[in-house]
Amino acid sequence: MTILYFDCFAGASGDMTVGALIHLGLPVDLLKRELEKLDLSSYSLDVFSGSRSGICAVGFKVRVNPRPKDHRHYGEIRKMIKKSPLAEPIQRISLAIFQRIAEAEAKIHGQSLEEVHFHEVGAIDSIVDIVGTAIGIHYFQPHQILSSPLPMGRGFVDCQHGRLPLPAPATLEILKDYPTQSAEIEGELVTPTGAAIVRALSQGVRPFPAMKVQRVGYGMGEREFPDRPNLLRLVLGESVEGVTGDRVSVLECHIDNMNPEFYEFLMDRLFAQGALDVTLSPLIMKKSRPGTLLRVVAEEKDGDPLADLILRESTTLGVRMYEVRRKKLSRTFKEVETRYGKIRVKITGAGRLQPEYEDCKRVALEKGVPIQEVFREALKQEVQ
Repeated sequence: MTILYFDCFAGASGDMTVGALIHLGLPVDLLKRELEKLDLSSYSLDVFSGSRSGICAVGFKVRVNPRPKDHRHYGEIRKMIKKSPLAEPIQRISLAIFQRIAEAEAKIHGQSLEEVHFHEVGAIDSIVDIVGTAIGIHYFQPHQILSSPLPMGRGFVDCQHGRLPLPAPATLEILKDYPTQSAEIEGELVTPTGAAIVRALSQGVRPFPAMKVQRVGYGMGEREFPDRPNLLRLVLGESVEGVTGDRVSVLECHIDNMNPEFYEFLMDRLFAQGALDVTLSPLIMKKSRPGTLLRVVAEEKDGDPLADLILRESTTLGVRMYEVRRKKLSRTFKEVETRYGKIRVKITGAGRLQPEYEDCKRVALEKGVPIQEVFREALKQEVQ
């Protein structure tokens, strides 16, 4: 399983991300051809080599010649991306990142999403950085994207709205419920665009993952810092022996006064909102009352929304939440042809095969044969 790791020891920004992707191996000609599919003009790209603390890196800058109008609305940007001939995954990744920024700006300024606007120079810069990042992710197609915690600088930054404290309000809004760490550095380490890229792409925050490193790319920031090189490091590699590690949220509560018929509805809602697993276990509670332990496993970013859902849809008065480390085998899916029809088979990093239950159930009902027979037939097939 391919892992792309964002090592953000000096922060993250849009231009640093694209620079690191180019240094990682993203062809500049491909990047330019893809960006030309956008209805966007009055800009040029500057790609250059440099170094920080003796480490070779790539710098990336968008040079903008603004058009007469001075801003672009979020809806206009979204429509431009959707109407472009860019591949669907590139559009989807781009829109997911841009929505993070737009939602943060709307919250801060008390506007609707459609009212949010970006200054023309900033809009072109952000569009190129964000879509350029999506192009790079689509080019490398990692199975999993992970990141280190983001370091927060201090001080003030001057922008369109005047002088703002650091971390910038939009950056903090984007990074709500996301792990950060203090950095005793004056200046902006994580920009709103950098925060949105990492937040939208990362599937977990943790120390350096166990993997066989294949490529390393460094994206260069403008400033020099006294205690660290101003670089964003991207590391691409294969997980070791098909095993990866991450952190997940576990949510628990004890319930002793809910209609049992409602548990199915609650479980369906939890899965629909992103829960990785939901289990119910019988309990004997105080005063010898029978009860139920509800346990939910979820990605860290989904913990709070799922806790809110539990409080809304169940009779519990509280939810316990804690973070745990998890080791897991990588998995891929293959489709095999059996005498009963096509069945998907899950293949883990340890070489174990598991036919997909829903496929076996569907075929068993269609053909009128025992599900165990369908299961055995799927296991017989050689998976290429």
